[in-house]
Amino acid sequence: MKKINIVEYVGAFAENKDKARALRLQEIVPALEQGQDVVLDFNGVDAATQSFIHALISEILRQYGSDILERITFKSCVPAVRKMIEIVVEYTQEGMTD
Repeated sequence: MKKINIVEYVGAFAENKDKARALRLQEIVPALEQGQDVVLDFNGVDAATQSFIHALISEILRQYGSDILERITFKSCVPAVRKMIEIVVEYTQEGMTD
């Protein structure tokens, strides 16, 4: 299992989509491809923008399909961050069925 502490990369406000993309490409995707489950720990993150969450996970959903969510855990999310993740997952999945 690969645990990624988001706050260590972006601080309390997760807004930088370039950092999200780097996390996806350098940490999340390699772990998934090695068969590891991934824990994205949002402890200490007070807010996240939709563009950050989109850059972090939407390409993974498109590439691997919705079932990949069984291997990714979103931990310690404040309600606003949890809601942003749900929004991005929902609209990404809608786009996959078109």
